[in-house]
Amino acid sequence: MSSSDNENERRPRGRHTGEPVRGRDGEPGTATGADEAAVHGGAAAARDGHRPTVGQRLRHLAAGRRADGTRPSGGASFAREVAGIVVVALVLSFLIKTFLFRAYFIPSQSMEQTLLVDDRIFVNLLVPKVAELHRGDIVVFKDTNGWLENEPIARSGGRSPLTDVLVFLGLAPDDSQQHLVKRVIGMPGDHVTCCDAQGRLTVNGASITEPYVNAGAAPSDTRFDITVPEGRLWVMGDNRGNSADSRAHVPSAAQPDAQPFVSIDDVEGTATVIAWPLNRMRVLENDQDVFATVPSPSSSASPRPTVTTSGR
Repeated sequence: MSSSDNENERRPRGRHTGEPVRGRDGEPGTATGADEAAVHGGAAAARDGHRPTVGQRLRHLAAGRRADGTRPSGGASFAREVAGIVVVALVLSFLIKTFLFRAYFIPSQSMEQTLLVDDRIFVNLLVPKVAELHRGDIVVFKDTNGWLENEPIARSGGRSPLTDVLVFLGLAPDDSQQHLVKRVIGMPGDHVTCCDAQGRLTVNGASITEPYVNAGAAPSDTRFDITVPEGRLWVMGDNRGNSADSRAHVPSAAQPDAQPFVSIDDVEGTATVIAWPLNRMRVLENDQDVFATVPSPSSSASPRPTVTTSGR
């Protein structure tokens, strides 16, 4: 056996081909740990029939490789990999927007100082479809009662096609439908009144102190005594002096067909995060502790609302 044959025999060979491993400069050499892991990982994935995960794709792209760990042959291949990652990200965004969270913007002052005009919030869509509603939750709900018929939300103009696409994917808040945001004060069967001797609301006979009410505002300038019917909610804005909430829609001679209660079926979800602007980004508290001493309703919810109001 010649000396060259002996030298080739000593050189490391590829695991599957038997050919000598060559370095980056084309000369015989040994595979680095990273190169060997990338090649073997890609081969294992191919053998098992599994596609790389999104995380693996991102790591390979960051290292300048294809999804299977091998290096791309040109710019076109790299662009295809990036396009694939973008498509996966958009699909995930759409699924999150459809089943988990949705973005909304705040158009009015009714929830100040908890929520300010033009805040962008994320709403948890699992409540109340999967998780339960609670007193103190901040809810976004559809305006099926016509509360906004005479108060359309002001908009600067028509939306661009790009905005429509971003809204569809869940990357921008949707302002095309009539929604409201308020805080849940009364659940089905609750007896809610205003007010006790200290000017506080009472729920099922227990007075509550509400730290979220806008500074300087009274818990309510309108006196009322209501029992919430089955499947409905009594809601109020945190800016009590500037909120057209349940109190403003009690039936009267002027509005005999008014509907003060919100159907639980109309609730889209609970506000959980202020996402924009960045200096206001935070997780929203539901303030359930405010209602910790409130007892359960003394009787089952009545099928029809009971409402009594007096003066301002």
